[in-house]
Amino acid sequence: MQRRTLVLTGVGALLGACAAPATRHSRESAVKVVTEAELAFAKTMADRDHSAFLNFVSDEAIFMNGGRPLRGRAAIGEHWKKYYADASPPFSWRPDLVEVVESGVLAQSTGPVAAPSGAVVARYYSTWRLEADGRWRVVFDDGYDVCDCAKSP
Repeated sequence: MQRRTLVLTGVGALLGACAAPATRHSRESAVKVVTEAELAFAKTMADRDHSAFLNFVSDEAIFMNGGRPLRGRAAIGEHWKKYYADASPPFSWRPDLVEVVESGVLAQSTGPVAAPSGAVVARYYSTWRLEADGRWRVVFDDGYDVCDCAKSP
């Protein structure tokens, strides 16, 4: 009886190993999903929803913060509270380029950061990771100021 149980268990394990693997999304599909995540992330600023903002930040994220890195969701959240404090958003952002690695677990998004007037004042870049719960979250974030070079001497 034990031998029969072992054989049947082994056959079941083999059949399970032959089952079709989980559906893998195309790179184009993954780019679309990350772009949507980035747009929803940016919408948290327009909606003045700091809690929603934090849902897009990985527990172990690092925001470079002008050379003074903020490590972890709690530190990032505490620092970013000031950007959500006023009734009007101090800036907005949107992606103009999103790329996903072939394995489909890391992505990079980049785009302009605009002042309330609409003038582009910076560019950001964020690294996204597909986490165990199936959600994309930011693990690294940084940016740089842009100049109005036409006005520069």
